[in-house]
Amino acid sequence: MSAVDPGSTGSRSGEPGPGDTHGAEPAAAEPGGAESATAQWYRHFGTVDAPGNSDCYAAWSVGIAEDAELLRRIDQWPHNKRQPLLMLAAARFLGARISPYPDFRAFLDAHWEEVSRIVLARATQTNEAGRCATLLPSLAQIAADDGRPLALIEVGASAGLALFPDRYGYEYDAGPGRTRLVPAGAAPGSYPVLGCAVTGPVPLPAELPQVVWRAGIDLNPLDVRNPDDVAWLEALIWPEQDFRRERLRLAVAIAQADPPLLAAGDLNDRLPALAARAPSDATLVVFHSAVMAYLDAEARDRFRATMARLAVERGCHWLSNEGHTVIIQADGSLVVPEMDESRLRGRFLLLHNGRPRAITGPHGQSLEWL
Repeated sequence: MSAVDPGSTGSRSGEPGPGDTHGAEPAAAEPGGAESATAQWYRHFGTVDAPGNSDCYAAWSVGIAEDAELLRRIDQWPHNKRQPLLMLAAARFLGARISPYPDFRAFLDAHWEEVSRIVLARATQTNEAGRCATLLPSLAQIAADDGRPLALIEVGASAGLALFPDRYGYEYDAGPGRTRLVPAGAAPGSYPVLGCAVTGPVPLPAELPQVVWRAGIDLNPLDVRNPDDVAWLEALIWPEQDFRRERLRLAVAIAQADPPLLAAGDLNDRLPALAARAPSDATLVVFHSAVMAYLDAEARDRFRATMARLAVERGCHWLSNEGHTVIIQADGSLVVPEMDESRLRGRFLLLHNGRPRAITGPHGQSLEWL
């Protein structure tokens, strides 16, 4: 299963003005004057998701939302390929640089066939190691309560970088104080340090949990040993966020030294057999971030049923870290019905075995314990 980028639901503050429309009509409208669904998608990304994280993506997305001709081209792609981040990342992969919207529009005109080819061939498989900062307290609590090491399965694993929570460093900022954790025996500078602002009674661990087995499932797993796949992961990072690129490179180096087991295929088809391979003397945890939006309501129901069986048969724990509308749901169903959208405001909801535990920053930058 391909993971979706947190940027497609991120909550930020500030709102850019509409970008230059490059000579296009001022708005893309349905009959009757209503803005098209694709235009609304890009406008939401440009006015809600991108501000505060990427001024460039904010301006580009608002510009696209008001560019009728470009929206017409985007609407020729399948529904799940129209995501703002996917199109923007494809352009970045091809060399688009931070620039005003008219320059970006000219770049698209010159490279549209290549952009389209990449969009149709790739997916938003952002592999944000920073999310481990929001998952770690729950993982450590599970290990402590069970008194056993962990076996991890991530569905929608991309390249598997979130499967190494025990190999990264952490710095939790609670305002009056900081909690720092480092992997035992690792040389400073050889691992990323994941910063996370915390509020509420977060059960911060005193040490990292032990992970004895790790595996992932993805429709198209990315290979950390493949330079093209690594370049795609870098293209998915928002333009101005150089700190995330550096974090990615350190996480990739860790995964390259000990590549995780990654199974290709549909998560509902592959999960039971993969779970059966986990060591029986470890506590199994299945987790995912920004993945459920790629499943329709029926497939999500099937996944919940699988997790219920694994809980009974194996004592498996389930951590779900999902945004309310990571991508627009073609079937109209909600990915996160447990929390009002205005409360999340683009952040993720972390659930443990179906119960809300925290509201998290989509890049792992914040953790609000409920």
